[in-house]
Amino acid sequence: MTTQTAVPSVGLLYPGVGADDDFPFLEQSTSGAIQLPLVRTAGGDVAHLVDELLAVGGSDNLLAGARELAGEAPDAIMWACTSGSFVYGWQGAHNQAEEVSLATGVPASSTSIAFAQACRALSIDTVAVAASYPDDLAQHFKRFLGDAGITVVSFQSNDIATAGEVGLLGMPEILAMARAADHPDAQAILIPDTAMHSLRFVNELEAALGKTVLTANQVTVWEGLRIANRTLTLDCLGTLFR
Repeated sequence: MTTQTAVPSVGLLYPGVGADDDFPFLEQSTSGAIQLPLVRTAGGDVAHLVDELLAVGGSDNLLAGARELAGEAPDAIMWACTSGSFVYGWQGAHNQAEEVSLATGVPASSTSIAFAQACRALSIDTVAVAASYPDDLAQHFKRFLGDAGITVVSFQSNDIATAGEVGLLGMPEILAMARAADHPDAQAILIPDTAMHSLRFVNELEAALGKTVLTANQVTVWEGLRIANRTLTLDCLGTLFR
């Protein structure tokens, strides 16, 4: 069991490249109110293919990174990969988190589970999804949400082939994706890709869309704090953090 530090620390297992610089940006913009140590679990640019993501989320890959990350003594560890968790299904994603927790002795979760928990915390059960992935991969996320009791009333996949390409998207492109996916019956818009920069855009997205927006990197940080019992109020990160 770890001893809690004065500043909450959420350790991140991050696959390859894309938006890993989102997290130091958040550390700096909150004047050090949170620590987000990060270990990369896969080298290079991850392709948005089902078989590729099954490999990225495999036990050997995750546990090697988790043991390295445990040396940072985080309060919790997050598998910061939506597709590399939802591709395993509801039970498989929970098995991943349990393996990491057992190997490191700290609470663990993943981005896919974080989306479900964030919706539950906000009493959201109908959503629109703006997915960056090709449709065959994105459909796994839709099924994952269904298993969590969340109804998807609008679903858009954007057929972006790799994490590196997603990492190049800016606010205009992300907003366009979200607008295309939005639906009047959706209580929130979910944007599920940790390769996408979003931590600096959440408030702008919510203001432009007029409803709650949940992004992968945002819910990842929130879930890590939640499972560590280290919740924070952060005005820069939208409805979820207020």
